[in-house]
Amino acid sequence: MLDGLLPPDRLTHIIERPATSGSFGPDLPLDPRIVTALSGRGISSLFTHQAEAIEAVRSGQDVLITTGTGSGKSLCYQIPILEMALREPRGRALLLFPTKALAQDQFQSLDQFLPGEGVGVATYDGDTPASARARVRKGAQIILTNPDMLHVGILPNHEPWQSFLRHLRY
Repeated sequence: MLDGLLPPDRLTHIIERPATSGSFGPDLPLDPRIVTALSGRGISSLFTHQAEAIEAVRSGQDVLITTGTGSGKSLCYQIPILEMALREPRGRALLLFPTKALAQDQFQSLDQFLPGEGVGVATYDGDTPASARARVRKGAQIILTNPDMLHVGILPNHEPWQSFLRHLRY
């Protein structure tokens, strides 16, 4: 499996472990709207890493998650951010992604998570029409962007962003 990744003289040790089933964490108190949304996605329980991460985020801790693709990492931040948006309509979140494609993917997931609940989710990048930028800045609770747009479009123009930044929770 690792053949060709490292020269043979640099490879010192390999441990192969068989795949295991995921373990489920304790039931967390969640907003009923989030429970319904998760159920609609076929999720009845959170994995241990998700429950632990959500609790850590809720308590204000910094969290770093490294797991394989499709392991549910996104829920670890989406759930606490959506809880905040539901409970605190003026609360804001600014999510940075390294690529526009990843931001668009996460936008779709967040935008479709709680349809009809009034949580404003938007992208703010180089493709956002100038005519829509003020509307995004003033109306979205959750904005997904990239580091370039943060440094070129948001921070140098911080005055119009004051209200958004003042209410920034994530």
